[in-house]
Amino acid sequence: MAGLIAFISLVIWVYLLTARGGFWHAEERDDKPEDDARFKAPATWPSVAVVIPARNEAGSIAQTVSSLCRQDYPGEFRIIVVDDQSDDGTADLARAAAVEAGAPQRLTVMTGSPLPEGWTGKLWALNQGDALACTPVKPDWLLHTDADIAHSPDNLRKLVLRGVNDQLSLVSLMAKLRCDAWFERALIPAFVLFFQMLYPFRWVNQRGHPLAAGAGGCMLIHRESLEAAGGIESIRDEIIDDCALGARLKLQGPIWLGLTERAQSVRPYDNLGEIRKMVSRTAYAQLKYSPLLLAGTLVSLILTFIVPPLATLFGHGWGRFFGLLSWIGMSVAYLPMLRFYQRSGWWAPILPAIAALYSVFTFDSALQHWQGRGGMWKGRAQAKK
Repeated sequence: MAGLIAFISLVIWVYLLTARGGFWHAEERDDKPEDDARFKAPATWPSVAVVIPARNEAGSIAQTVSSLCRQDYPGEFRIIVVDDQSDDGTADLARAAAVEAGAPQRLTVMTGSPLPEGWTGKLWALNQGDALACTPVKPDWLLHTDADIAHSPDNLRKLVLRGVNDQLSLVSLMAKLRCDAWFERALIPAFVLFFQMLYPFRWVNQRGHPLAAGAGGCMLIHRESLEAAGGIESIRDEIIDDCALGARLKLQGPIWLGLTERAQSVRPYDNLGEIRKMVSRTAYAQLKYSPLLLAGTLVSLILTFIVPPLATLFGHGWGRFFGLLSWIGMSVAYLPMLRFYQRSGWWAPILPAIAALYSVFTFDSALQHWQGRGGMWKGRAQAKK
């Protein structure tokens, strides 16, 4: 029986390595020279409105606003910060950052109205920001970005070039997460790997493929496509709002999702508790709040990540051989992401232990939901009942 279980793990890894959209190659990136060569500047650069939902973001909002004010975008663009009931001076820090960057005229800070029933906080803020962005003249594109994302000076220009040249309804970048503290180095690259395993970027970007996703930290949205999809209101109660919006926008036209160095998160996850909260906030929502899917996911995680090292260390005969092959395959799959995050390849064999922690976080997500604290963010429990 132990040998059979180890063989099942090996079959899983053969599938993942050969037939899961090449997720582990980490090749869908926004810095390919061939893309730069084929993108042509438009005769007239489209207008863009940047909308930043911000609730108690005093630690990062200045860096985000400053980086956006310094964009080298040739066309018209404005920045709207939606201050979502903050009590830490977020709005004043945003204004000061725009002044320091020499572009106070680009920034509008609006005070968000109280959260109505049936909305998540971020989506309500985005909905208000989009409405203001379309007054009095509607922009051609909307850039939704989180209040903890620092953008390189060319990011907006590169986003628009891709969107216009490829006629996309959405261009989304998986912002590079901070990876400085020990727990960040240990767990963050694996988080991005697991996201790509769920949503292989190659499939997301493939026209005609049903899989869709987005990364909420940086989403350039074709405004007319968003309106045709029903606007932000159409996903108003979604916890995993970026993937929900990606799915709706892909019905309107092709989308693109990739890794980047041009958008970087400055939010620290320098202790285990912060990473646990990041995962627990959305994991059970990903499973549609289903105890059955939770059980199946935990069993799958054990078969995929935990069985191989156990079979290698404690198995015998063919079981040990199958376990070793799976563990090697798993480690190989982790290497490209480790390279992207400039981490040593010695982290690769430790992926089973990292996956075990994420399994605990996934169960914790369900536990929080059962206790009425699901989707907790900035003091709000937002998960569906």
